[in-house]
Amino acid sequence: MFSKEIFDQDCRLCKRLDDFLCEVKQKHPDYHARPVAPFGDKNPRLLIVGLAPGLHGANATGRPFTKDYAGLLLYDALYEFGYSNQRLSESLADGLELYRCRITNAVKCLPPQNKPTGTEINQCNQFLAAELKTLPDQAVILALGTVAHQAVLKACNLKPSSAPFAHNAQHTLPDGRTLVDSYHTSRYNVQTKRLTKDMFADVFHRIEQLLAD
Repeated sequence: MFSKEIFDQDCRLCKRLDDFLCEVKQKHPDYHARPVAPFGDKNPRLLIVGLAPGLHGANATGRPFTKDYAGLLLYDALYEFGYSNQRLSESLADGLELYRCRITNAVKCLPPQNKPTGTEINQCNQFLAAELKTLPDQAVILALGTVAHQAVLKACNLKPSSAPFAHNAQHTLPDGRTLVDSYHTSRYNVQTKRLTKDMFADVFHRIEQLLAD
């Protein structure tokens, strides 16, 4: 589905990540434990950018935010706003489909402690940059968290200071597309109510207005 410029299943550029995935595969032989491909519409009007696969979520299933706590709020919102055919994402065989939307990650491989290094983020940025170039004109990019936000800016050759991260903020990119920010849908953010369902819905209301305009 994707060219190797956008996603390379055989990528081994980051030795630390490759070594870690090999360790995980030994402990969990049934896990995907390789780079995780973007998932969704071939020509999305909305591209959602997360941080990286979760150990027992996307790293296990091979699909972004699937069987992952962080996916609960995300996929529920996607269903509510008409971007998917069901609320839950539990396995590759669950029949989930996305419409007008695609989910990708700033870093395609599971990092130790869910924390990629700056070098790893930069190394993987070439894939995100290539993916952004294929988006339709006037597409909206939703960055979940500061790392994803900064990865999008880097992919667009922009400095972090050019567009500071803030929840539900929007930034116009040089190519005319719009970047919208949200706190990440992580377990910590949801359970501490840093990010609530209503707050996340507000983000999608903004996105819908941008796409309608």
